[in-house]
Amino acid sequence: MSSRRTVSLVTLGCARNEVDSEELAARLEAAGWQMGDADPDVVVVNTCGFIDSAKKDSIDTLLAAADSGAKVVAAGCMAERYGEQLADALPEAAVISFDDYTDIGARLDDVLAGKTLIPHAPRDRRKLLPISPVDRSAAHAHIPGHGTAPDALPEGLAPASGPRTLRKRLSGGPVASLKLASGCDRRCTFCAIPAFRGSYVSRAPEELLAEAEWLAGQGVKELVLVSENSTSYGKDLGDLRSLEKLLPQLAATPGVERVRVSYLQPAELRPGLLEVIATTEGIAPYFDLSFQHASGPVLRRMRRFGDPRRFLDLLERVRELAPEAGVRSNFIVGFPGETEEEFEELAGFLEEARLDVIGVFGYSDEDGTEAFGFDGKLDQEVVDERVARLTELAEELTAQRAEERIGTELDVLIEEDLGDGGYEGRAAHQGPEVDGSVTVQGIGLVPGQIVQAVVVDSEGVDLIARIKAGA
Repeated sequence: MSSRRTVSLVTLGCARNEVDSEELAARLEAAGWQMGDADPDVVVVNTCGFIDSAKKDSIDTLLAAADSGAKVVAAGCMAERYGEQLADALPEAAVISFDDYTDIGARLDDVLAGKTLIPHAPRDRRKLLPISPVDRSAAHAHIPGHGTAPDALPEGLAPASGPRTLRKRLSGGPVASLKLASGCDRRCTFCAIPAFRGSYVSRAPEELLAEAEWLAGQGVKELVLVSENSTSYGKDLGDLRSLEKLLPQLAATPGVERVRVSYLQPAELRPGLLEVIATTEGIAPYFDLSFQHASGPVLRRMRRFGDPRRFLDLLERVRELAPEAGVRSNFIVGFPGETEEEFEELAGFLEEARLDVIGVFGYSDEDGTEAFGFDGKLDQEVVDERVARLTELAEELTAQRAEERIGTELDVLIEEDLGDGGYEGRAAHQGPEVDGSVTVQGIGLVPGQIVQAVVVDSEGVDLIARIKAGA
């Protein structure tokens, strides 16, 4: 086999997939593969299989990769979830499972040699992949090597982030995700993640601290802690207070300026953890709370807990400790059996909650979930109408919340020079990519720098700020 073996990694989906790709990249380099987007021998697509739109994007990207002339490998959640079914529907792609990650270099050698890989057998064999003849055109999907120059990749490998697992950064910038755990033990009736990601497994604190130190050495200023459920961290290690102990240690990592926690379960947000996030220097007072709905009966059908009063009390406790804390959440509307009154209860909660960011999603059936078999399914027209109504309300409310921040002082992490004296960054209340940004007017700022700025205007959820005088 030729010594020249190049691979391109395309990552779809969430930040957890991004970390998985960086671990795959390190393993591939250790096995002698070169990372490169220009004319690669193999394209590995780290797929997302969470909802139908994500599955469609994954399929389009796999098809576009096949059109590039390279060998194609499907990895990630969709490959794990559908295995044989995906291999049958897309013979252009080899399909691997999570179990293949530890020996990914050898698996790609097999693909390059023309060997047939045996795909993972899915747990649910119902044919629900969104594949049809009309879907086999993917001109809109971007594949590295199609009209773009290869990007320079940072050098170096991370310490172990699990048994025999390395990591290599595939993008620069002052922000990086740090994976707390894998899997989920909750059994929400609408979610299939536990079926293919498995049970919740926390990483050891010493591994996380070592990786944080390495990331800081790579120029990372903000660590974003990711998992399916961060409030569960440590329960399998025998200590439910593990996260509140770990956070101050991560914040004390030399070079790290800010630590942010994502995906918190409201029912598991213990008072001690809430206080640590809200008051510890170096920890962003940022609460990514997975409410999903506000009506008690709907939440119970989702196999979740809470109601408007409990959620508002939780938000009040957060703001007592950190008045300017950022709070975001996602909501599912049109869940089976949702009445107009329950929908209006959700809308009323949002009007009181003063959330910074609100994600609205219409319910759709997911195979392998308990809700798939529920009675009381709403007509799609009703779901779409409720999504539109709540989205309009959410945009109005979050714009109002941004306006409330005019005149306040922010610590902004600069991420990009926009030119002409403008810089894009994020304040402590804004998570990366999904929560809006701050445009800072200043001179001589550099990415990775944290500056004090005063908010002078807002545009939707985005803010405009000027460097604080004397800062």
